[in-house]
Amino acid sequence: MARPRMFDEDRALESAMRLFWEKGYEATSTQDLCEATGLGRSSVYNTFDSKHALFMRALARYIDMTTSNQLALLDDPARTVTERIEALFAATIETEEENRREGRGIGCLGVNSSTELAGRDAEVAELIRRDQERRLDSLRQAVAAGQRAGELADARDADALARFLNAVIAGMRVSAQNGADRRTLEGIAACAMDSLTH
Repeated sequence: MARPRMFDEDRALESAMRLFWEKGYEATSTQDLCEATGLGRSSVYNTFDSKHALFMRALARYIDMTTSNQLALLDDPARTVTERIEALFAATIETEEENRREGRGIGCLGVNSSTELAGRDAEVAELIRRDQERRLDSLRQAVAAGQRAGELADARDADALARFLNAVIAGMRVSAQNGADRRTLEGIAACAMDSLTH
């Protein structure tokens, strides 16, 4: 009979996710993972198979968490579409403020992983591609609803504006990594809102 695991696998995965988020894939060693999760090397490999497999589970966890939050904000029937998009920008800024280290944000694990790995890791690229489609679809639907309601300008189609919003959010996260403060990020969000409504 197999011995029961004597640790919280979910907590270990959360710790690994945070570590990959802060350091990136390549800069995170197996020893770093052992220290972050509290597991020995053999337990890490017995539970998660490999560093890459653990990373994929951590990335999937992060993506599920952040995309679920985005979808919930953009589908909120109690708010106008403009308020939903403003709430999405505000949530992005709050995440960067909460995760600021030594004056810099840690960005988005999805964006970080895309720039670090997607060009040479097909599994990472596919996970990020599928997630991007989900996020773009939710943005597209929100923008189209805002245009129909007369809240948002309709000079551009909903798909182009969804891609624009997605790029702005990614850019805000990268800017935070480079030291942009709350006021700067709020200014970027305000410019984006102006471009949507005028």
